[in-house]
Amino acid sequence: MPPKAGDRHRQGQSGPSGGKAVQPRPAKALSKKRDEDVSTEAGEGADECVAAKTLVKPPDQLELTEAELKEEFTRILTANNPHAPQNIVRYSFKKRAYKPVSYVDQMAIHFSLNGNMIPKDSDEGRRQSIRLSIAAEKAPVETSAVTSEEAEIKDEESAGDTQAAEEEEAEGSGTAEAAEAAEVEEPPPPRVKEQKLANQFNFIERASRTLNNPMRERACQSEPTPCKDFSATANQWKIYDAYVEELQKMERSKEKEKPKAQITKKEEEKKKGRKLTSLELQSDDITKISKAAKIMERMVNQNTFDDIAQDFKYFEDASDEYRDQQGTLLPLWKFQYDKTKRLAVTAISWNPKYKDLFAVGYGSYDFMKQGQGMLVLYTLKNPSFPEYVFSSESGIMCLDFHNDRPYLMAVGFYDGNVAIYNLKKATSQPSYKSSAKSGKHTEPVWQVKWQKDDMDNNLNFFSVSSDGRIVSWTLVKNELVHTDVIKLSVEGTTMQGPEGLQLQTLGCGTSFDFHKKIDYLFLVGTEEGKIYKCSKCYSSQFLDVFEAHHMAVDSVSWNPYHLKVFISCSSDWTVKIWDHTIKTPMFIYDLNSAVGDVSWSPYSSTVFAAVTTDGKAHVFDLSINKYEALCTQLVVARKKNKITHIQFNPVYPVVIVGDERGHVTSLKLSPNLRKMPKAKKGQEVKKGPEVETAKLDKLLNLVREPEGNGGK
Repeated sequence: MPPKAGDRHRQGQSGPSGGKAVQPRPAKALSKKRDEDVSTEAGEGADECVAAKTLVKPPDQLELTEAELKEEFTRILTANNPHAPQNIVRYSFKKRAYKPVSYVDQMAIHFSLNGNMIPKDSDEGRRQSIRLSIAAEKAPVETSAVTSEEAEIKDEESAGDTQAAEEEEAEGSGTAEAAEAAEVEEPPPPRVKEQKLANQFNFIERASRTLNNPMRERACQSEPTPCKDFSATANQWKIYDAYVEELQKMERSKEKEKPKAQITKKEEEKKKGRKLTSLELQSDDITKISKAAKIMERMVNQNTFDDIAQDFKYFEDASDEYRDQQGTLLPLWKFQYDKTKRLAVTAISWNPKYKDLFAVGYGSYDFMKQGQGMLVLYTLKNPSFPEYVFSSESGIMCLDFHNDRPYLMAVGFYDGNVAIYNLKKATSQPSYKSSAKSGKHTEPVWQVKWQKDDMDNNLNFFSVSSDGRIVSWTLVKNELVHTDVIKLSVEGTTMQGPEGLQLQTLGCGTSFDFHKKIDYLFLVGTEEGKIYKCSKCYSSQFLDVFEAHHMAVDSVSWNPYHLKVFISCSSDWTVKIWDHTIKTPMFIYDLNSAVGDVSWSPYSSTVFAAVTTDGKAHVFDLSINKYEALCTQLVVARKKNKITHIQFNPVYPVVIVGDERGHVTSLKLSPNLRKMPKAKKGQEVKKGPEVETAKLDKLLNLVREPEGNGGK
């Protein structure tokens, strides 16, 4: 590159083209002179560029071989601070030892400037904004003046260029001489200052650096907090004791508050004695009117439902004569209450004294949708509104009237409590109720039954629950005292507990019934499908175990006439009749759906009724047909509704059926379903329990005979 530039320069001096450029022309001498000056300046500038690009070697440069030149020296630059300490240790309270700190801050601050901000609305802020606006106004004026001067200079240069161009055209453009003249006319480049050439050997970088301040570390250490190890195990007994202590505290606080409240009440009564007497007079008047209003309401309802009342008293289905011993159920009244629409009927029981009065318990069989429950008493005399209404915090699962005291009701709840309601008292709360302190069940109570009073004439009833306990409750000094009668342990289901302990699993009791004659004997149905024959006298073992069903036993009941026979139903679609002395069932009936409840009739030893979850009621009479039901009738619509319970009226030919929608329907049995033995000429019809027992015995002997012959 540099030699070529030199050659071109020499050619311009000695060649013909160079001679022509020097030789003066006759026309326009002034323009030629200017062109020559420009060309000479351009030549000098070109020589300087060439000189700048030539390789200059300093005299002290080392002569290195090709291998040494190609050798690379690498240096890795990092952002780590070389002055940062690498051996900092701190005390670890967790490990109780000094541990090196893994992370060290590598940042080094060389320069920092603190500033401040001023609010715009302040006086100083306004002064600054005014100062900035004045400065901004002055700046555009100066810049505009400078630009105008530059524009004038450019215009002059452009005018000169155009003039020169015209002269060149007149001389005859297009030749090589014109091209060289145009190159010469270009303005010379600015002169570059001589700089010392830098290469890889004489390169020096100059920099300044502030001094690093020596690092200081300040730390303080507090005394470690004292530590203590605490461990405890929580079991049922600890929880139970905690509940008992809490209850005792509440009782003490109530006792302390009682005397204060009594004193204040007495003072208020003295002050407002006259007002109280007037209120008492008003309440007496209301009670007198309420009795008359109740009678009036019953009369109005009797007129409203007159056709149903007539059917209840007098209607006998004449078409039964042509039905070949089949029967029907005639729907009568339908009982419902607005507040129980979303609750299921979980229990039904007739009052032993007032034959038109029955109690209905409301709750829920869905353990995911548990809420409040209700206890409602209806009468056939007034189907439009209940006689008594009691609400409870937990769902009611079972109830039972006392035989000798028909105003007392035992009730079992979903939360494991039991209670006694007294219909004579005007309160909406139970008169007596169990608690965690008095030994309540830990699972839902599925059935309660009154028993005879104990030796001290204390009220006594039994309850069965899913927790596997059968408990006797006695009312002693206005408190419910519990006694565990038996625990339903399941054979062959021991679990391996901690430290090799053998834990006995308990069965889940779902129903039970006491023998009508033998006081100590009772049956228990379980969720596993077994039926246990138990005695009140033996709490450690069962008298007998029946492998009854494949699913939970929903109901078990002794026959009211025959001392050996009982009936059971289950969710495995079957109803079975048993002799408690024989381990196999006497009769088995498959009803094609889960059986919710079964009940013996009070007027015949061979008649019973069952209800299934598909909304049907089935009535059987073994003396007429041993193989199938005399009546199978749809009672409720199948749309998400199931029948849960059925009960016979103790006097009238009526059954009541409860469903999951909170409705109770009463149905009248047709004549074929309550046939009594016909009187022969000259003979009186025998009646009584002996006749009913003999009738059922006759049927059972027909079933037993093949087994006896097979055994012989």
